[in-house]
Amino acid sequence: MKQNKEKGKGGLLIAAVDLGTTSLKIAAFSTDGVMEGRAILPYSLKTPRPCFVESDPDIYMESVESGFRSLASQGVDLQRIAAVGFSCQSETMVFADNNGKPLCNFISWMDNRAAKQAEYLSEKYGDEQCYIHTGQVGFAANWPAAKVLWMKENEPEIFRKTDKVALLEDYIIYQLTGRWAAECSMLSSTLYWDIREKNYWKLMLDEMGLSERHFPEIMESGEIVGEIRPEMAERLGLRCGTKICTGAMDNGIGSVGAGALHPGILSESIGSTLAVCMPMNTLSYDPGRRLPIHYYPINNTYMIHTFTSGGICLQWFRDCFCCTEKAYADLSGEDVYDLMTREASKVAAGADGLCFLPHLNGSQAPDRNTQARGVFLGISLMHGKGHFIRAIMESIGYLIRRNIEAISDMGIRTEEVRAFGGGSRSPLWNQIKADILQRPVCVTSSKEAACLGAAMLAGKAAGIFDNIEEASASMVKITARYEPDPKKKDVYDNGYAIYKKLQEDCREVFEMASSFRFHTIRNTYRDNSAHQENPSA
Repeated sequence: MKQNKEKGKGGLLIAAVDLGTTSLKIAAFSTDGVMEGRAILPYSLKTPRPCFVESDPDIYMESVESGFRSLASQGVDLQRIAAVGFSCQSETMVFADNNGKPLCNFISWMDNRAAKQAEYLSEKYGDEQCYIHTGQVGFAANWPAAKVLWMKENEPEIFRKTDKVALLEDYIIYQLTGRWAAECSMLSSTLYWDIREKNYWKLMLDEMGLSERHFPEIMESGEIVGEIRPEMAERLGLRCGTKICTGAMDNGIGSVGAGALHPGILSESIGSTLAVCMPMNTLSYDPGRRLPIHYYPINNTYMIHTFTSGGICLQWFRDCFCCTEKAYADLSGEDVYDLMTREASKVAAGADGLCFLPHLNGSQAPDRNTQARGVFLGISLMHGKGHFIRAIMESIGYLIRRNIEAISDMGIRTEEVRAFGGGSRSPLWNQIKADILQRPVCVTSSKEAACLGAAMLAGKAAGIFDNIEEASASMVKITARYEPDPKKKDVYDNGYAIYKKLQEDCREVFEMASSFRFHTIRNTYRDNSAHQENPSA
């Protein structure tokens, strides 16, 4: 660390803005990783039509401004902030005119309007070519390239006026600096950026009818874009000269914030989804084309990145079957998940033969199946609520192990796991994961790993740290380490074998159930329509 940079109270601060799907998080860190202030500001999405998910362009800058005001109200001296970095949801995009003004609402990464365009791209170019050039396993409706084609076909006037096609992080940086800049980790899932060339994919630009000038200039994560514009500095309460730095996609930068900087250290984050990230020093592909490859927030580094249903399974069980625990939590002030975990802790490893597939909304890599659904196997009269809770927790451990197994097929061994996100706050769950994986699971001190990762990158960009390793050594603290219990190995090896066999054997049943659901929903719709037309029927 530069000797002339003060640490601790009274020294420099680094601000981090995490632009999430339904909320903005903002935090200010000292250079030794202490979070001096934090705010969470929720915002809402719009669903004007089926498959459409949008957001008002104004909500993001309004939330950024409110976030800095909140930090100030907590006693954070905004004048001490030397640099601002970003963590951001991937794929959410905007079409802007030549004045940088959005021509329509932001289109969320969850938006699936472009299914027809994705199918067209897949048929014309093939998913294998998509994987080679972009690292993504295939063309899909939620990727920005398909949405550009949708806009071209369905909103030609907006498309004609478009001067910049940009991602959410690019737009916020433009607002703060007046410069359009995009970074590689966010671009790697657009399908119009070539991961091999680290440049816009000309074939896809030609397909979209656009050129490089329609997109921001490309930068690495953790670079200074510029100093904040004076009018923005005044609006946010920051000092003139504050450095605005490129950040990275949320899961990747959270992995950096958890200290997973090198191959062999895998990060996992259990929130609503389970996100798994493994850094790679060279660009390598999965021979089976199961695992997506992204650019990592560290220069010339790549990552295997998967996500699928995670904590949402435990939330679903809480909402449907834990009314007593929720009521008691409301009265006692305890966390309902702590009460649920207490029940699970009374159950032996393996949940007395109860196994769960956590695919409540389909499964993703490495066993991609949109028709997959949740399954409990082995229910008997001896099983109580605690068994079901523990089976859900164990299923996420099995899912992480399945990813580790697929990653090992690429020749990359996992030595250690870094856990962050809501699931990492449960000691029982961390120990379950360590026992299932038979690898140590480490938890770090930051409650906001993505914000911390963004602060680390900004600190490196601003010269506070010489490199990201120095930033990690200064700001990332391991607070708990869970060693695997060798006595649990056999029971979890058997449980994992059942988990994999269940997933494989249910494939045909999932297809049958999907057809059954379709016919049931269609008949219900017909019955309801008939009743509305003839209420006396």
